[in-house]
Amino acid sequence: VSTQSTGSSGINAEYGKQWYQRRVRAPVARGKKSKRVVTKYTLDCTHPAEDSILDPADFVTFLSGRVKVAGKTGNLGDNIIITKEKNTVALSADIPLSKRYLKYLTKKYLKKNNLRDWLRVVSNSKNSFELRYFQVDNDDEAEE
Repeated sequence: VSTQSTGSSGINAEYGKQWYQRRVRAPVARGKKSKRVVTKYTLDCTHPAEDSILDPADFVTFLSGRVKVAGKTGNLGDNIIITKEKNTVALSADIPLSKRYLKYLTKKYLKKNNLRDWLRVVSNSKNSFELRYFQVDNDDEAEE
């Protein structure tokens, strides 16, 4: 009768080999950097700017002072670029910046200048907003 002794060291060695194989990851390609995704947003201020209710240049200074980057305001650097083109404000960001945050800041600007009662922020497309007047129906007042 032959007895083979596997011994405890053989079992542990096999278990260690399986454990190592499960945790080995595929090699990561070094040296290649991922492309920076640039998100561009536009805010169309045409209607209020034509009526001289809102100044787009003042809005640009408000945004550049209030946008937070890494938890700090006024820390735009090269990551976020805010420009004014006629009556539109363009914002391009290399870092993740949500459209919802931009809408929040726009509403905050309108509230600060007491324009929130007359203007609203409406999305035109995936990457743009527009400032519109509230629609006031005067039909009820005309009939009385």
